[in-house]
Amino acid sequence: MEGEMEGEQPVKSAKQLEKEAKKAAKLEKLRLKQDKLSTPAPTSAEAKPPPQKKVKEVKESALYTTNTNPGEKKDVKCQMPDGYSPQYVEAAWYSWWEKSGFFKPEYGRKSVLEKNPKGKFTMVIPPPNVTGSLHLGHALTNAVEDCITRWHRMNGRTTLWNPGCDHAGIATQVVVEKKIWREEKLTRHDLGREEFVKRIWTWKNEKGNSIYEQLRSLGSSYDWSRVRFTMDPIMCRAVTEAFVRLYESGDIYRANRLVNWSCTLKSAISDIEVDKIELPGRTFMSIPGYENKVEFGVLVFFAYKVENSDEEIIVATTRVETMLGDTAVAVNPNDPKYKHLHGKFVTHPFCKRKLPIICDEYVDMSFGSGAVKITPAHDPNDYEVGKRHNLPFITILSDDGIIIGDCGQFTGMKRFDCRVEISKVLQTLGLYKEKKDNPMVVPLCSRSKDIVEPLLKPQWYVKCDELAANAVKAVQSGELKIIPESHEKTWYHWMSGIRDWCVSRQLWWGHRIPAYRVTIDGGFTDTVDENDRWICARSEAEAKEKAALKFKVDPSKITLEQDHDVLDTWFSSGLFPFSIFGWPDNTDDLQAFYPGSLLETGHDILFFWVARMVFFGQKLLGKLPFKEVYLHPMVRDAHGRKMSKSLGNVIDPIDVIKGIDLENLHKQLLNSNLDPKEIEKAKLGQKQDYPNGIPECGTDALRFALCAMTQGRDLNLDILRVQGYRFFCNKLWNATKFALTYFDSDKTYELCDGKNSTDYAPMDRWILSKVSAAVSQANTGFETYDFPSATTACYNLWLYEICDIYLEYLKPVFARNDKDEIAKAQRVLFTCLDFGLRLLSPFMPFITEELYQRLPRKKMDAPSICVAPYPVVSDCAWRDVDLENDVDIVMKTVHSIRSTRSDYNLINKQKTTAYLTSGSSGRIPELFRSLSSLAFTQVEDATPQSGCVILNMSEKIQVHLLLKGYIDTEKEMAKLLKKQEQLNQTVSKLTQAMGQSDYTTKVPTDVQSANVEKLNETHKELDGLVAAMELLKTM
Repeated sequence: MEGEMEGEQPVKSAKQLEKEAKKAAKLEKLRLKQDKLSTPAPTSAEAKPPPQKKVKEVKESALYTTNTNPGEKKDVKCQMPDGYSPQYVEAAWYSWWEKSGFFKPEYGRKSVLEKNPKGKFTMVIPPPNVTGSLHLGHALTNAVEDCITRWHRMNGRTTLWNPGCDHAGIATQVVVEKKIWREEKLTRHDLGREEFVKRIWTWKNEKGNSIYEQLRSLGSSYDWSRVRFTMDPIMCRAVTEAFVRLYESGDIYRANRLVNWSCTLKSAISDIEVDKIELPGRTFMSIPGYENKVEFGVLVFFAYKVENSDEEIIVATTRVETMLGDTAVAVNPNDPKYKHLHGKFVTHPFCKRKLPIICDEYVDMSFGSGAVKITPAHDPNDYEVGKRHNLPFITILSDDGIIIGDCGQFTGMKRFDCRVEISKVLQTLGLYKEKKDNPMVVPLCSRSKDIVEPLLKPQWYVKCDELAANAVKAVQSGELKIIPESHEKTWYHWMSGIRDWCVSRQLWWGHRIPAYRVTIDGGFTDTVDENDRWICARSEAEAKEKAALKFKVDPSKITLEQDHDVLDTWFSSGLFPFSIFGWPDNTDDLQAFYPGSLLETGHDILFFWVARMVFFGQKLLGKLPFKEVYLHPMVRDAHGRKMSKSLGNVIDPIDVIKGIDLENLHKQLLNSNLDPKEIEKAKLGQKQDYPNGIPECGTDALRFALCAMTQGRDLNLDILRVQGYRFFCNKLWNATKFALTYFDSDKTYELCDGKNSTDYAPMDRWILSKVSAAVSQANTGFETYDFPSATTACYNLWLYEICDIYLEYLKPVFARNDKDEIAKAQRVLFTCLDFGLRLLSPFMPFITEELYQRLPRKKMDAPSICVAPYPVVSDCAWRDVDLENDVDIVMKTVHSIRSTRSDYNLINKQKTTAYLTSGSSGRIPELFRSLSSLAFTQVEDATPQSGCVILNMSEKIQVHLLLKGYIDTEKEMAKLLKKQEQLNQTVSKLTQAMGQSDYTTKVPTDVQSANVEKLNETHKELDGLVAAMELLKTM
């Protein structure tokens, strides 16, 4: 007994337990304090543990896990994920679209030649480089082109968007050369031409199709059965045919002229491959092949001695090494300083030649000394002077930039080493005068980053004057339309000052020029100019036949050597609109799809590509290749800066689609060609613009954002705006998922009749009217290439009209259980969802397909939204502008009520009461009752009670919102009194300032106007405060 008593514990009261808990807490606090005091502070050498950040729980996006084989239709019978997941939505659809043939022009018809009363639409891809990976320029191009294509396809037209890829001569050769050197330490010359080209084909077959997969990931609806690579046999045949025909018509010729020469690539390059770098003055630049940086942006002055005289002529140059190729000194004939030297000579200090002093009005008397050194073989302006005065053309540079010829001690030097050495020797000779800062533009090869040299080379040229004149006429007559029209000025500018086009490239990868140099056993009987020894033909056998006829010799005596050069890549690109269809054969595709409907591309290649297509189409087929040209803006970052790796603002569209953290963005820089200093600068740029990385936005959001921002010359892409459209996708997903709960699981539904909507409730008729308005605006946007207008129509319909108003309006409708009312609402809701998804589909193909397939439709008119009819106004003649205006009035009142409730901090659960007083028997009161739930308010027909705030809905209708009992009157009165005091002070200050005697003379008129406006607004606000305080007194 005693032991049992000892084991029992007395029952403690609640107060005792609370007291003990507090005591224990104090003791624990004291213990922790003592522990802290007894622990020595960490020394500076000891590392403090970093403070642990709270990790925000990230909800995993849903994934589509159903086993669906590629090409099979996606399972849409499974339950919809809770929230929108781009990865879930975008899974499986594309392969089904492609396998089903929805993107082929033959879909739904027997032949491409079958006449279609709805018309046809044809467009070709601006072929991306085979070396390339997807960048934002591609993403913009594909977003815009695909929405156009899908719109035409959904309008029932025979539609073809033809894909392809460019062999990208220089870019591809450089990539493969670097790869072979990196892996095998071999050059292309070590391998030989045949083996090197074979290696490029191997690389292309292994890596070259990745760009196509990236285009698929964007949802681009190309007909992949017609994909073309510019080096495919069918394309090579077209290139050869075009070259031979243009040669035979006199539009291609061979000449020895200055070209843009890259010493690193050992090739001529096109103007578009030359970057013009502006220098403010003296600048040192890194040049390939040189250990030390090279000086640019200076003007070197040196003297030539006049022959048999003590006189000298001072000349200035930015490229002193080119003086080794000087063949004259030019002065202006009107310059009195040099009148006595006309017709005399100067002596070259290094080369055994005399230079004539020539007169030419090209010389600016006010620039420098008024005398100009003339180097015809290495300067475009000097080239023209040299031709006018029949001067010698002396080439002093080899293909790789080494000094050659009769240049004394400088022969064999690299050009920029020679630049330094010549200056030293000129100083020794007393001929060097001075060096000055000189702002200038330096031509840089975009591929190799080498300085471009003007070099004299025998090349093939396309004669452009007549081609350009015809291209100008096409635009002037309206036969070819350029959109936006502002680009027409650029078109005329390029065409008016056009030069003949050099199409020779000293590369191994590309279309080898079908020209053969003729040699005859025993030599030519007559003197034959070098350029006349060339024959252009479709094959070597044809060339031999042509040569035998031309030179009247037996074919057996003829030896041919094909030109080693290849054609400029833009030559084959210019043939793209018809070479892809089998030209020169008159194929069904050529008959059906040439000329095309539209060419869409960036305005930066209006001349380099668009013009060349127009040239070749008009010349070779007698028809323009397309009727319209739409030029989209250039993509820049959110700050309006050009995309640049060194700034860290280059964005890979795949990173926007899938998301990427900052650490992995930094890692991408390490795989680039940037030097360490630029990498650090780029990292700072990335950290500033994307501190948390780039969020997963999905393909649909990216496409929609790019189209919504397509206007003007530049598109400043803000990732936050793309993310905003990703939130829009989530709203779309949740709204449709919620709307589907309003449909009976055992029923299917039909669209509303296109013309009759009088049987429906006013708000049902209103949403149908808004659908009709959106249909009209979206179609007009597509027709006029006003994509922001079309996207705005879709966005507003879904976000503001369906989600914010109509779905909220429906909640009490379905709660009332009126079967007839619900049945009509269900049909209208089904119609809204169906029309809304089809409207949006060209911009957002994935989410609209996913949701379209889940609608409970009675009749499946189209297997996919891709080929469903695009809504047109004639299908939805529901527009009622008066009803829309009435709803606008009601919604303004709803917003006023919500704003008033917010001012008094009322939560949604606190339902307020509104009393409607009306001097009108119109439908506005009925509409307000229908929409009062959106204001968390119930409408009473009784006489308004005291304690109401009065809101004017219209001239004849007022809403009395009862607030008595909902708010703390003392607290609100204090707030209003404080605000009143602030406003009275504002009135006092303004009145005092405006009452000054010199106010009207000293204060600017715009400031006076602003003060008057501010004073009036303040008085109005005070009147409102007084009314609000009077209201509070009644509560």
